[in-house]
Amino acid sequence: MNMKEKLEKYLNNYLDEPKKTFTGLFKMARSSFFEESLGEACYDYSEINNFIDKNKDENTFQTKLFKYIDDKNLKDSDVYNKARIDRRLFSKIRSDINYHPSKETVILLALALELSEYEVEDLLESASYSLPKNTTYDLIIRFCFKECIYDINQINEFLYDHDCKILN
Repeated sequence: MNMKEKLEKYLNNYLDEPKKTFTGLFKMARSSFFEESLGEACYDYSEINNFIDKNKDENTFQTKLFKYIDDKNLKDSDVYNKARIDRRLFSKIRSDINYHPSKETVILLALALELSEYEVEDLLESASYSLPKNTTYDLIIRFCFKECIYDINQINEFLYDHDCKILN
């Protein structure tokens, strides 16, 4: 079975499942929240602040990215050239702890680093992104990491064949 057939089988496995819409789930959650909170005049925000303090992950996108680069003994220039991102953008990522990259930039960097499926999920999560299993684009990206396909041209061909936005 060639890679294109394998990709089609992978996509069909996820895209044929019945889906619950986000809007429907949100409406259900919102209505039950408001029903439970009726009559409560105020809330003690110290509980929220304590929760945030205890659960906030200090491993930022920047920290994780440069740990992966160091672990693989790569030079910054090797990574940003392979990822096809501008040196100035990469410099901004390195120097600004508060910089929030686009999902595509994170994916391109993960491809350049040849990360595993688990590692790319970890890196995406550190930038507040994910690869959900309900969109063709995200499934193709996930499939490529799962199958160790890191060639941006080949990935773009898969994306193009499925009418998805290609990686720049």
